[in-house]
Amino acid sequence: MNPKLQWLRNKMSSSNLQGLIISNPVNIRYLTRIEAEGTLLITRKENIYITDGRYIEEVNSILTLYDEVIVYDARDLSVDDYENFFMFCENVGFEENYLTYAQYKNYIRKYKINNFVETEDIIEKERIIKDEEEIKSIQKACKITDECFSYIKKYIKPGKTEKQIARKIKDYYEENAEGEAFETIVASGENSSKPHAVPTDRKIQEKDIITIDMGCKVDGYCSDMTRTIFVGEVLPEVKPIYDLVLESQEKTLKEYRDGANTRLLTKMVENDFKLHDQNLIHALGHGVGLDIHEAPYVTRKSDTILRENMVVTSEPGIYIAGKFGVRIEDTVQITKFGCISLTKSEKNYIII
Repeated sequence: MNPKLQWLRNKMSSSNLQGLIISNPVNIRYLTRIEAEGTLLITRKENIYITDGRYIEEVNSILTLYDEVIVYDARDLSVDDYENFFMFCENVGFEENYLTYAQYKNYIRKYKINNFVETEDIIEKERIIKDEEEIKSIQKACKITDECFSYIKKYIKPGKTEKQIARKIKDYYEENAEGEAFETIVASGENSSKPHAVPTDRKIQEKDIITIDMGCKVDGYCSDMTRTIFVGEVLPEVKPIYDLVLESQEKTLKEYRDGANTRLLTKMVENDFKLHDQNLIHALGHGVGLDIHEAPYVTRKSDTILRENMVVTSEPGIYIAGKFGVRIEDTVQITKFGCISLTKSEKNYIII
């Protein structure tokens, strides 16, 4: 059997679950490689995928006998079929952080479930540690991101708009990867003071500061990198802020390793910022995988221990409202004795 499905069955057994309904498409892809719309059922004896007839051929082309997944066209199933899937199941699990209340009620009625129970993110928790194939996909995505950054630096010049630059990055990813991992952020001048700025028609100017947050997907897996660059020169008022962010980011990367505590890592950067009358207003980092933001989260509210083969970001940033912002971010792989930066683009005073 597919080892991920076998793991899930073992986990269900230890959690006293006789059945499970998986509707989160990211979790379905993680377990089966299926991207087509549908629902995955883990019953007492079978793994069942229910999909629309339009996707049957696509799903069957992905699955093998080794996966041991039975595929059904939803139109061929009767009311009795749905009610029989979880017959004699005392407890059936559901994804409480994905399902709406309306879906929750519909599933109870549709599948005649006796006891519908929360699964406490058992699949998401397993996704935190990446296997060799997952890491290879993320490495490829990061390599393409580095290459895209080298490409886009040659394109940026005064007169180009934020939207034009963002569109050029999107086009590059569509040609060389599976597309963007998220909507690219290109924020110049005063717009860079907004951490989640949306590209505008603002034109790049001489002596501008530009923050670019970018990433792509390969085999469904994401990359995430942010660089802050300068047009012509680094202004005196920006230099100490940039130096502080870069120093904090590099210091963080030296501390990222198996056994490191996410809360303590965040407090370290917060304390460094406060010594310079600045604040860390967002998370220091987050996990990267099939989702661009996933566990573990590197924040002062989390108390997670980093483990080998987690893939996370380090992205300290400082934002001076109405003036400018600086953020530097890399995607890294946690190892026993440190971390490996998977995004490798330069970050020490990038001047174009």
